[in-house]
Amino acid sequence: MREIVWYRVTDGGTIKQKIFTFDAMFSTNYSHMENYRKREDLVYQSTVRLPEVRISDNGPYECHVGIYDRATREKVVLASGNIFLNVMAPPTSIEVVAADMPAPFSRYQAQNFTLVCIVSGGKPAPMVYFKRDGEPIQAVPLSEPPVASSGPLQDSRPFRSLLHRDLDDTKMQRSLSLLDAENRGGRPYTERPARSLTPDPSILFQPTTENVPETVVSREFPRWVHSNEPIYFLRHSHAPSSDGTVEVRALLTWTLNPQIDNEALFSCEVKHPALSMPMQAEVTLVAPKGPKIMMTPSRARVGDTVRILVHGFQNEVFPEPMFTWTRVGSRLLDGSTEFDGKELVLERVPAELNGSMYRCTAQNPLGSTDTHTRLIVFGTPPRLGI
Repeated sequence: MREIVWYRVTDGGTIKQKIFTFDAMFSTNYSHMENYRKREDLVYQSTVRLPEVRISDNGPYECHVGIYDRATREKVVLASGNIFLNVMAPPTSIEVVAADMPAPFSRYQAQNFTLVCIVSGGKPAPMVYFKRDGEPIQAVPLSEPPVASSGPLQDSRPFRSLLHRDLDDTKMQRSLSLLDAENRGGRPYTERPARSLTPDPSILFQPTTENVPETVVSREFPRWVHSNEPIYFLRHSHAPSSDGTVEVRALLTWTLNPQIDNEALFSCEVKHPALSMPMQAEVTLVAPKGPKIMMTPSRARVGDTVRILVHGFQNEVFPEPMFTWTRVGSRLLDGSTEFDGKELVLERVPAELNGSMYRCTAQNPLGSTDTHTRLIVFGTPPRLGI
């Protein structure tokens, strides 16, 4: 024997990278990979061992063996063989998100809801499925996204202005005595008053703001709610990555029923041949409740810029809610009727805003809640010298 040489074959066979050589003449062997950091060993002069195999090691390999000709030792006869190394890798991440969020709460109109499970880093592609409250979901498989129609999956999630929401006066209760004189042309209340917020005295109980009990949308059974089990639809998509792994997305869609889906636990589970047990990620569908409002500065004076921020809830909320601010009985400082976002900024507040009340509506497809705060402005407008 003269030598044994191992090659890594790339670019469809056009490039052969020498990775290991055994020189029988001098009984030496050496690596050609990673600046001679030895990742390979020659075993019984025929086998190369690759410890700590990586995704990048996936692909074809060739072994070339050179032996001396029997007639003359100056001539070397070559023989070769090849093998394909198929490297498996378990998924490295799993995440469950809600599609098309944030979205409003719709009390009287059915709307679709989609959970997306994103699994990355696996090779080959893993099997992904959903469970509800620990029980596997029997879903109808789809090869394409659901098409809007008159059926149960019709997407009826319009982003309607909150000014035109819930205008049935028979369902409203005036739970706040301070608001009895509110202009009826503004945003209506939500119905059922819930227990009062208990703010953190060090943060929320400030001279600038007067905290008012929140009101919560009652969840009476609307006309579109059915008592039968929902029909789930499941669609998978695969996206190959440059490193040879596959990103899998599983989309679970059904017609949302806030009455029974609120506080439901959904889990996404992943099976893969490189895993000894399934990976799992969980989310609980929860309507927002008890927004916590912080106002800065703690003592607002005329001319200050006041920031009113929602910095949390009394519960864990999923999916992420949308926030809408209004001024009770009037327009906002910039003249608009409402503002969307977690933080309302009032620049250079005038003395006329002293005592003004602001409503924040937080909502997701599971429900809606309102909370109010009153702005107290100290000081008088500065006098200009002549």
